[in-house]
Amino acid sequence: MNNTLPLYPSVFDVEYDQWSKLLEDQPDYRIKQVWEGLYRSFTLPHELTSLPKALREKLIELSPKALEVVSELKTDNMTTIKWLLRLHDSNQIETVLMRYNRRDTVCVSTQVGCAMGCGFCATGQAGFFRQLSAGEIVEQVFIASRRLRALGANQRASNVVFMGMGEPLANFAALIRAIGLMNREFAIGARSFTVSTVGIAPGIRRLAEVPIQVNLAVSLHAANDALRSSLLPINKSYPISVLMEAINDYRSATNRRVSFEWAMMDSVNDSDKDARELAELALEVGAHINLIPLNSTPGWPTSGSSLVRVHEFAYLLETLGCNVTIRSTRGAEIAAACGQLANRNHVVGKARRLPTSVTAFSDLTTSK
Repeated sequence: MNNTLPLYPSVFDVEYDQWSKLLEDQPDYRIKQVWEGLYRSFTLPHELTSLPKALREKLIELSPKALEVVSELKTDNMTTIKWLLRLHDSNQIETVLMRYNRRDTVCVSTQVGCAMGCGFCATGQAGFFRQLSAGEIVEQVFIASRRLRALGANQRASNVVFMGMGEPLANFAALIRAIGLMNREFAIGARSFTVSTVGIAPGIRRLAEVPIQVNLAVSLHAANDALRSSLLPINKSYPISVLMEAINDYRSATNRRVSFEWAMMDSVNDSDKDARELAELALEVGAHINLIPLNSTPGWPTSGSSLVRVHEFAYLLETLGCNVTIRSTRGAEIAAACGQLANRNHVVGKARRLPTSVTAFSDLTTSK
């Protein structure tokens, strides 16, 4: 047996041919058993009772260490479950499972922390520590699917949203590899993936070139540059005009509708003027608008808009010709709602923030 397998952050970073090298003294069907155990039955190699005991014990030594579930929090009705997961280097991330009547959606993290520095987001307040590997992203969905099986759902997660910790388009290569792996091996359809971004224009154009056409959600939150730059520092590098050009290019290349995410903040971005500015942008690119009251975070003083104001805002958008959905807040009582994932006390290394120059930011997106 070959014990020279390179170190990987996750067992899901190991390709099929690497398993062949690792198990070179085993029959071919053993490799298939390991692979299908991971991707079909959500079983780690050393847990496969179909393998000889000696081989299972050896796989414990040779396989990358699985992500460790440090804690699990769940709402009383079990519709939302949040995990704190420890990575191989002792960094930790958070992952959320949201259960609906007809689907089970996993909100995954793509980075430890985030460099974008959005003041109203708990992850942005914490700063950036490192990228996640593709396998570390996939393993979050594996963990959620195992939990669904344990709950008697007898199924895997059906949808994946890249809306957890981190900016997905700032970890582009790992993001795309993870999507491809889950699409191929977990049989999650392309339209069941949603990639969220604060508005990295070059990343949006790159996403349009990917063969697997996923859903794109742009965290807009403000429709004029002055307000948006104060809320999302990335807007200073890619102002709204540049962002809209990238969205138009994305639509032309993919023929897919984009959604605008709008976290409603009391007396910040919930005026009639804000609604009219948002409507103008949404109608320009045919975007669907998702509204959600801002979820509270320790580092941001402003509260979310009242539900009455959210509905008034939505009504005005509809009268202006927009397609609007008011999203329900899920998991706020366990700090699992949109913008609340932070994990402040469980990171290794020094946090980084968004560089002021586009060139410096490009360097950050490729760093490990």
